[in-house]
Amino acid sequence: MRETIRIIGIDPGLRRTGWGVVETSGNSLRFVAAGTVRSDDKATLATRLCQLHDGLCEILVRQGPQEAAVEATFVNKDPAATLKLGQARGIAMLVPARAGLLVAEYAPNAVKKAVIGVGHGDKTQIQMMVKVLLPRAQFDGADAADALAIAICHAHHRQSAASRLAALAG
Repeated sequence: MRETIRIIGIDPGLRRTGWGVVETSGNSLRFVAAGTVRSDDKATLATRLCQLHDGLCEILVRQGPQEAAVEATFVNKDPAATLKLGQARGIAMLVPARAGLLVAEYAPNAVKKAVIGVGHGDKTQIQMMVKVLLPRAQFDGADAADALAIAICHAHHRQSAASRLAALAG
């Protein structure tokens, strides 16, 4: 019997951090939950980071994932925006790491390739393919859909890594 693994994908952002949880067993994927943690854009940066931290902590307690995957930061033309995104990403990595989870990182083009088949695509394509791969998926926006895509990417990559290890051992 194959082990079922619960994975949380996190799409970091200072305004909205998307999260999505899937379960994988062998080749099958099952939607569990998804949503968005929001921060108050009128609050100080430190307060906003605390809001993201507390929201993600609550999600981890409620959803009980065993593994986590976070989208890697891309370099933006606006250095200040890139720095703020990096700080939100730090929270997105810290929360599952503090909970004892292994945290994998995936470049945006790797996530897109895993979900839509090519390394470039828009948010509409990602949302459409997430619905195809997880027909019961419900998400409250693009950030949650992206987080589910990150979880799907991790499910595919963790499985291929396990297969390679099994082949070497056999």
